[in-house]
Amino acid sequence: MADEEKKEEEKKKGFFGEFKEFISRGNVVDMAVGVVIGGAFTAIVNSLVNDIIMPLIGAITGGVDFNSLCVKVGEASINYGTFIQNIVYFVLVAFVIFLVVKGINKMRRKEEKKAE
Repeated sequence: MADEEKKEEEKKKGFFGEFKEFISRGNVVDMAVGVVIGGAFTAIVNSLVNDIIMPLIGAITGGVDFNSLCVKVGEASINYGTFIQNIVYFVLVAFVIFLVVKGINKMRRKEEKKAE
């Protein structure tokens, strides 16, 4: 009987009622906040890589501008310098995410010990 009552309630709620219930759950809101913060973080990491790290690496390697590194194959241009910058970007983002997850896991372990 409980299943039949749930089905009746869902029919009464309709599409928008179900959507309102879905969107008001805590996990969805947390995920939305994470996406917004991730977008802002992306801009910061892009600037860090493009404006600070790569120019420093360029200065160390004798003034090499990684944006201009490419190989011409006929009419095509293979921009491997941009690829190198994207690898540096990826490594930085992965490292920061690793540190965040490591910190969260450490806090959870402390809370589990307190609970025991």
